[in-house]
Amino acid sequence: MDVGELLAFKPKAGKRDYDDAPAESPKPKISKPALKSDKTMEKELDTFFVNAKLGGGGDRPKKKATRLQLQAGAAVSSGLKISGGSAPAPSAVSLPDENVNDETEEERQMKLLEMWEEKVKAKDLNDEEQYDDQKVKKLILSFEKKVYKNQEMRIKFPDNPEKFMESELDLNDVVMEMKILATMPEQYHYLVELRSVNSLLALINHANTDIAIAVIDLIQELTEVDSVTENEEGANLLADALMDGQAGSLIVQNLERLDESVKEEATGVHNSLGVVENLLELKPEFGLNFAQQGFVAWLLKRLKAKIPFGGNKLYASEILSILLQSHDEIRKLVGELEGIDILLQQLAAFKRHDPKGAEEVEFMENLFNCLCSSLLLVDNRGKFLHGEGLQLMNLMLREKKMSRNSALKVLDHAMSGPDGASNSAKFVDILGLRTLFPIFMKPPKKNKKVGSSRKDHEEHVISIISSMLQNLSGSHRQRLIAKFTENDFAKVDRLMELHFKYYERVQRVDNRLDAERTRLLVEGEDEEEIEEDFYLRRLDAGLFTLQQTDYVLVDICASGSSSIKQRVLQILNLRSGSVKSIRTIIREYVGNLGDNAGNVSGVDKQRILGLADKF
Repeated sequence: MDVGELLAFKPKAGKRDYDDAPAESPKPKISKPALKSDKTMEKELDTFFVNAKLGGGGDRPKKKATRLQLQAGAAVSSGLKISGGSAPAPSAVSLPDENVNDETEEERQMKLLEMWEEKVKAKDLNDEEQYDDQKVKKLILSFEKKVYKNQEMRIKFPDNPEKFMESELDLNDVVMEMKILATMPEQYHYLVELRSVNSLLALINHANTDIAIAVIDLIQELTEVDSVTENEEGANLLADALMDGQAGSLIVQNLERLDESVKEEATGVHNSLGVVENLLELKPEFGLNFAQQGFVAWLLKRLKAKIPFGGNKLYASEILSILLQSHDEIRKLVGELEGIDILLQQLAAFKRHDPKGAEEVEFMENLFNCLCSSLLLVDNRGKFLHGEGLQLMNLMLREKKMSRNSALKVLDHAMSGPDGASNSAKFVDILGLRTLFPIFMKPPKKNKKVGSSRKDHEEHVISIISSMLQNLSGSHRQRLIAKFTENDFAKVDRLMELHFKYYERVQRVDNRLDAERTRLLVEGEDEEEIEEDFYLRRLDAGLFTLQQTDYVLVDICASGSSSIKQRVLQILNLRSGSVKSIRTIIREYVGNLGDNAGNVSGVDKQRILGLADKF
């Protein structure tokens, strides 16, 4: 090579390659989360919607639960099921900051949920709008056609179920479809005008119990009390039509054939009781109709049945309690159907054992309430006496179980007024005073499970003693009064303790009411209404117990030994009490009894006033 070529040579620019050097790998491309278009989101929403309906039974996804999953860092399903467990890893390399993807996924899921809710709301709104007057009429007429078709097929093929089964399925479907009317009480008048109520009632005794149960379920939803707030006129119109169609007797006939060991039929029994409760809440005067149509007899039979305790037995006791609060005719019917004995038999299970669980506690209290309501009728008090109800209540007091407070309440009802004389005498004969006075001296503590308090025990015990003082005579009365001289007049001391306790309570309430009375009178409120309301509030504050306590005080002072009165006066002086205040309370008590009110005759009122004057 000559010198010119050497001078003209130039090396290649750039990096030199070495044969043995490894090839440099290309830099990875960083993938960014692609923003999804509206169409893509719409497709995902449809997939989300379909999978949610198929996988979740059509229920709306729980937005709150999803948020909790996201906050906890849990994986959120998109609604698509992937076989083989976890999803495959993405081929692209993720960003170093993983929170970006997490936030994007959260936003996407929340957006899908919001779109889901909007779509469902729009669908529900569209469905409601479709049910105008014409659509409702069409639905009701379709129901009537299905009823007629089913009747026709059953008549034609009575021994071939395959022939009429299809019409029965169609009938069941249209009954289920009619539940939409429960959201439109303003359309109930069409059920009455088109005589569909009669068709529904006729189906209660359908040969296929599944149809009957479906109809009862429909009626239960139609008569829900919520309908009253939405459209009272429509709900009352439907209720009247049901009772005019003898709904009570038809329900009873259907209840007689249902077998509660079958889950579906047990649900039918529960819904039947629900229909009765709804109608009673709409119109309490329906109670007598139900009683006359055999419903009370069925309730007593259901309570007596030797079936394991469950929700239906609890429900039956609740309905019976509601019925007995309204009419003397129903109380009389319960007595005629040996209901007092049935109630006592059911309560006997709780004399030595406490109820298990909250439902059994409620069941026990319902039975006690039924018994107390029944004893408001004089004839039932005799049945209670002959059925050894006093012995059972006395045993419950001795056993000191949860039933004790309610047993006191029953005794209070059984002995109150002149009609309680026989029960009062019998209670002394069975040595009930030995059981009663320990509770008088030391009431049990508050029991939250049955809702009883120390105040309740004191009120019932004082009321029982007061009733016995009014009803007893001869040796029975002397045995009662002698109790107050025992143990150095300990029971007189307890009476005075109760007097001051409740007197101070009532005084505090009176001071507040005096200021309120002045304000209300200035505002122009009716004075008579004010006084009536205030008297009720004073009774709630303990005025009734104070009145009963002071009556017992003046009676034992007048009828017992002079040492009793001396003890009372001595305590009054020590506590700066006043004889005049006790007389005032007694006079107010008699003045508010009214003529023959509270089973107190005019002669008894004069006797009580005479005792106050002598004190």
